[in-house]
Amino acid sequence: MVNMLWLIMIVTGIAFALASGRVAELAPAIFSSAELAVELIIGLVGVMGFWLGLAKLIQRSGLLQGFIRLLRPVVRALFPSVPANHPATGVILMNITANLLGLGNAATPFGLRAMHYLQELNPRPKEASDAMCTFMALNTACITLVPTMVIAIRTAQGSRAPGEIIGTTLVSTLVATTVAVILDYFFRRLRGRR
Repeated sequence: MVNMLWLIMIVTGIAFALASGRVAELAPAIFSSAELAVELIIGLVGVMGFWLGLAKLIQRSGLLQGFIRLLRPVVRALFPSVPANHPATGVILMNITANLLGLGNAATPFGLRAMHYLQELNPRPKEASDAMCTFMALNTACITLVPTMVIAIRTAQGSRAPGEIIGTTLVSTLVATTVAVILDYFFRRLRGRR
C-alpha cells in the first residue's frame, strides 16, 4: 500500500513537471533530495547509536526495571482482563517504558508482541478485545518523558537547542494520554451497556 502511494506521488510529480514545462529542473531536484536524505540518515545513525546505547545503559542499570515496577499497578488497573502473571503484562510494560523514554523503534516490537498475547486472551478473535483497544489507545498516545527520536532529528538538522521541545512534548503527550484513557474508559462502559 505504501509503495503504491509513493508511486502515485512520483508519477504525479513527473506529470506536473511535464505539464508545466519544468522537466529540466526535475533531475537536479531528484538528486539533491536523494543527497539530503542520505545526509540525514547518516546524521541520524550517530545520534540513534548514542540514544540506543543510553537505553542499554538504562536497562543494565536497573532503571528500566524501576520504571516497570512503578508502572505495574497502573497496567493492572488499565488491563483488568489480563492475568497478573501473563506474558502480555510484561510486554505491555516494556512497550510503555520504551515509549516513555521516547524510543519508538524499541517500543514497536514490544507492541506487536503485546498484541499477539492479547489476541491469545481474546474470547472473540474476530474483533478487538477491550484490552487490545486500551493498549492501542495507550500506545498511540503514550506519555513521552524524553522525545529521543525528535531530538535526534533536530540534532541531525543542526538545531542549536534540540532538547528545548522536552517540556512541550511532556505536556502534550500527558494530555493525549489522559484523553485516550478517559475515552477508552467511556467507550468501554458504553459498550458494556449494549
